Amino acid sequence: MAISESGTALHQRARTMLPTDHGVFTTYAFDAAGTTHVAMVAGDPSAATAPLVRMHSECLTGDALGSHRCDCGDQLQAALAAIADAGCGVLLYLRGHEGRGIGLGPKLEAYELQDAGLDTVDANRRLGLPDDARDYTAAAQMLEALGIARVRLLSSNPTKAAALEALGIEVIERRMLPVADRPENAGYLDTKRRRMHHDRPRAVPEVPVAAAQATGTSGPDYAAITAGAEVVAQLAQSADGFIAARSGDAAFVSGEADRAHLHRLRAAVAAVVVGAQTVVADDPQLTVRAVDGENPVRVLLDPHARIPADRQVLTDGAARTLWLVGPAAEVPADLAGHVAVVRLPQTGGAPVSPEQVLAVVREQVPGAVLIEGGGRTVSDFLAAGVLDRLFLTLAPVLIGDGVPGLRFSGSPVMAEALRVPFRRHLFDADVCTEFVLSTAAQQHTSGLLES
Repeated sequence: MAISESGTALHQRARTMLPTDHGVFTTYAFDAAGTTHVAMVAGDPSAATAPLVRMHSECLTGDALGSHRCDCGDQLQAALAAIADAGCGVLLYLRGHEGRGIGLGPKLEAYELQDAGLDTVDANRRLGLPDDARDYTAAAQMLEALGIARVRLLSSNPTKAAALEALGIEVIERRMLPVADRPENAGYLDTKRRRMHHDRPRAVPEVPVAAAQATGTSGPDYAAITAGAEVVAQLAQSADGFIAARSGDAAFVSGEADRAHLHRLRAAVAAVVVGAQTVVADDPQLTVRAVDGENPVRVLLDPHARIPADRQVLTDGAARTLWLVGPAAEVPADLAGHVAVVRLPQTGGAPVSPEQVLAVVREQVPGAVLIEGGGRTVSDFLAAGVLDRLFLTLAPVLIGDGVPGLRFSGSPVMAEALRVPFRRHLFDADVCTEFVLSTAAQQHTSGLLES
């Protein structure tokens, strides 16, 4: 394979399979202008409308040596995880980009100047070097060679998107990876945001101590959910296990403090998923209103396209909304501009699985995901084993009969019941149990109680 762009030839040197912690990637080596670059490919991105793409600049200190002075190693791993979760995408590992293109030696000289008090921009300038010397011609060539003309770019740097657009690759969306700042790189990242116009991370509201008393903790760790791109679920139900009365009236099972907790969860995630019945019955907004924060992408799981066109999520424009429908389901032709119809995969008549739903969501929205309702949807995702956490709130009310809350096929004997580490949070009169289900979530959660 050989193409030419801007007078520079690109040649495919090798194609092999590369097993990683995130799965197996088809990996290409491309030569361009004396440098060998790498493309790590998941799925068939040439068949996707706009696959996830990460243009990752080589960084020996961050990627290989584990330095925390930058966020490159964290970004690399988060990008591979996002692409693997989506099941389709490309990571371009661009060599010769060390230190934003100035090279390894000058980068370490710039580090020395930063040790003396200069920021990353002024250190480059003191050395007589540009703020950013990277050229993305090879990246555009590699995408062209892989049959990709439109991308969803995984980057907090708007310059990368502009460069690809100038080279003929359409960037339909740019997404920030869910990587938390470290104490060692906070100043460096702040400089890039202030002086190089990089995106700032989503604000994750803190929990006022007065609003959430907890056993062993000061409240749920919303920042950990964001940083870990976790899949979490939340459900509030009566003490006898119902989320609404027999009539469907669910206003409100739990109190104001628990609803503020729900809104903090929405502010901490990139996407919130609800089933069609919840939208039909409750007409929810699924936005952040009780706390400060950004609205997540609203994901409506509706294989049969049952949601009426007049529901708020389809009309209000408050947040980007993905309407997940079956391959043959009919939807109105005149939907509002904030709504995108996404077709679920063919299942041969079987119900679409939580794993399949998450794969579709991850392709559209990298980052943490909240499964909000209703009871059947949350139960299905718990039973499938795809949740990192479950927040289950019990309100001190007895309904007697109504819409069931958490239900799944359990064990016939208590010894085999699901028991995992947990924390408890008191939201005024409501008691919330945070079940920490995955090993990854358990590793960075403090104050856990034994299962």
